[in-house]
Amino acid sequence: MARRYHECVPLPTARDRLLFDDLPPWRSESLPVPGGHRLHLAQHGRRDGIPALLLHGGPGSGQSPLLRRFFDPARWRLICVDQRGAGASLPAGEIRDNTSADLLADLRRIRSHLGLARWLVVGGSWGATLALAHAADAPEAVAGLLLRSTFLARPQDIAAFFDRGHASTPAAHAAWDSLTRAAGCRAGVPAAQLLPAIAAVLAAAGASAAQDELACAWWGWEQALASEGPPGPMPPAAALRQRYRVQSHYLQHGCWLPGDGALALADRLPAVPTLLLHGLADRICPAAGARALHAALPHSRWQALPGVGHEPGHPAMVQAMVQALERYAERRDFEATLDRPAATSGPDRCRCA
Repeated sequence: MARRYHECVPLPTARDRLLFDDLPPWRSESLPVPGGHRLHLAQHGRRDGIPALLLHGGPGSGQSPLLRRFFDPARWRLICVDQRGAGASLPAGEIRDNTSADLLADLRRIRSHLGLARWLVVGGSWGATLALAHAADAPEAVAGLLLRSTFLARPQDIAAFFDRGHASTPAAHAAWDSLTRAAGCRAGVPAAQLLPAIAAVLAAAGASAAQDELACAWWGWEQALASEGPPGPMPPAAALRQRYRVQSHYLQHGCWLPGDGALALADRLPAVPTLLLHGLADRICPAAGARALHAALPHSRWQALPGVGHEPGHPAMVQAMVQALERYAERRDFEATLDRPAATSGPDRCRCA
């Protein structure tokens, strides 16, 4: 049985005490797929555990140890794939033959390669978008859906991310100014013009100082929206360039989803246990989108987390994820999230439905 946290100095935070150890994978491989891509595929946890497909965000971000630590490795068999162009998949940052349809075909290949009939699908932000698309594409493969900070990828959702009006602090305003300058745009440029300018810089062949500057500026803007607190340590510029080249490619094409984004897939989703976890203070993926999805899925459950933004490591989000996964492991359902009714029906209280 894995310990819940490493006994180390400094003492673990409240968040770390809720998390499980991130154990090494028991299998890691490079899986060739059409278009010249090779997907990094790793399996963690128990070989005969409950299968769970873990979909990372971005697009382009790659797998993160934090996301694996929501799962008890003594119970779960985690299937972790870096999507095309992301993480350790090769070629890094490649956008050719890299669309949502390609990713869905890859998931079908992976399930066949592993000989799995069904899996719980877990994703946050873009990972939740891809989870919904996968459930619509291969409903027979999905035993349940656990979606955190759902991104619907509608035109208004994409435009909102590049809206200067979301800047609520001086640091956020400065981050926005840096982003527009790096993209070669004037201040106050609308999203309809900013996103193509960003994509054009990042899609250029090779690597350049201009691309690195733009990728770092995008990261700063994203951090300013994700949390009111100070940003975390900045990843290497090369990793950011890889991530945002893929992400801008997807966003510029509306993630190849219908006009209503992932919401348009609702009538094709299987009626499996589905839980939507969402922070009410999320400014990257506002809660209104997840509420709309919940309304379109009568079988789904909704858990709102007051004071929580987009960051997956917020202690309240960590607690909600860990509890949801433990309940699913015990009951193959998320119904137990209803055990404790909300203290009030006001807009700033957690509500489960």
